[in-house]
Amino acid sequence: MANTIKDQQEILEKLNIYQLNDMQEEALSVIKNSVNTIILSPTGTGKTLAFLLPILERLDPTCEEVQALILVPSRELAIQIEQVIRNMGTGYKVNAVYGGRAMSKDKIELKHTPAILIGTPGRMSDHFVQERFSTEHIKTLVLDEFDKSLEVGFEEEMKEIIIELNNLDRRILTSATQGVKIPNFVKFQNSTVINYLNKEASKLAIKTVISPSGKRLKTLLDVVEHEGNEPGIIFCNLKDSIQEVSNFLSRNHISHGCFHGGMEQKDRERSLIKFRNGTFNVLLATDLAARGIDIPEIKYIIHYQLPFNANEFTHRNGRTARVNAKGTAYVLKEEKENFPDFIKKTSNADISKKTPIKPNYWQTLFVSGGRKDKISKGDIAGLFFKQGNLNKDQLGIIELKQDCTFVAVPASEATKLVEALNNSRLKKKKVRVTVI
Repeated sequence: MANTIKDQQEILEKLNIYQLNDMQEEALSVIKNSVNTIILSPTGTGKTLAFLLPILERLDPTCEEVQALILVPSRELAIQIEQVIRNMGTGYKVNAVYGGRAMSKDKIELKHTPAILIGTPGRMSDHFVQERFSTEHIKTLVLDEFDKSLEVGFEEEMKEIIIELNNLDRRILTSATQGVKIPNFVKFQNSTVINYLNKEASKLAIKTVISPSGKRLKTLLDVVEHEGNEPGIIFCNLKDSIQEVSNFLSRNHISHGCFHGGMEQKDRERSLIKFRNGTFNVLLATDLAARGIDIPEIKYIIHYQLPFNANEFTHRNGRTARVNAKGTAYVLKEEKENFPDFIKKTSNADISKKTPIKPNYWQTLFVSGGRKDKISKGDIAGLFFKQGNLNKDQLGIIELKQDCTFVAVPASEATKLVEALNNSRLKKKKVRVTVI
């Protein structure tokens, strides 16, 4: 059962949002009045909020079963949506289930049934087979970034799940690309389409960087040094390529993180955390980072290697120039290399000007206590202010997780803070504090 249900205005104020955009306003109305809705809108335009607000209006606070199911193609997107709902302070219980973490954690959380359940199709299918919750009260289904789910081979799992949902009266699909065929098992007839893919002029500049033959890594470094300390993502196609580029950047003293499907889930999450809080400004990633992850506004992306299709090119570029901001997508091209057909309008980049890269101000500390220990962000801040002697400007982003917390602090203070705070007590729990 939900506690102290918040209305829409309270939720928006908690998120520091004071006006919905046109797409979100239209989604509120359409989802309320349509059985099947598809939202097509560029990355970063607020599709998550667009479907969450009408879902919340439909929830019954007296019901103690799952009422809304959200299927997503990646663990990171599941975690992101869960965090958005928690930040909304709705009063409804929410949980995310996904591969890469212990099944035992899912089982514990599902014993106290959430009103909203988010998950990847594979892990969600496992829970359906084991009948770990009732499907009788699930009235709303969301397939977020549904085109990617189909692309990575989740069709069978999604079919197994959807066939069990006999009482659906709302289906919502979202994507940042169009033209994907919706399988018949989704039962998506007579849908209403909200299409904002071409409604706003993009502030994205796509620029070509010509690399001498065999000098691609050196050209990449030139682009990074041109951008200086601005946050950006370098896209590669394979994890082996990422390792090669990572070794090269390390040799050239470029602080960076890596993000790809071959990494442990914990390491992937920590890379994103350190990118968000400024511990490093460069993220080296596969197309796993092209959509559905929670990262800050970034100034540029670099296609070190071009993707294999137009959709992924669009999604990569969507990580920058989001909403009203400007951004640049650099495309590396060797002199005799031909572009695929999906790259049409580009201009040559002038990267002759170098911007000095300064050592990153922030470092990340791990604290071994989180929400399940009744620890709040205020408790963490108090510890760092009182026992750590930090001032307000020295405390960076705090990310509170279920069983731990990550805190950005000045790199110059990190070692001293570990010495001062390790084995401190927070809410009766002795916590470890380490640098990660």
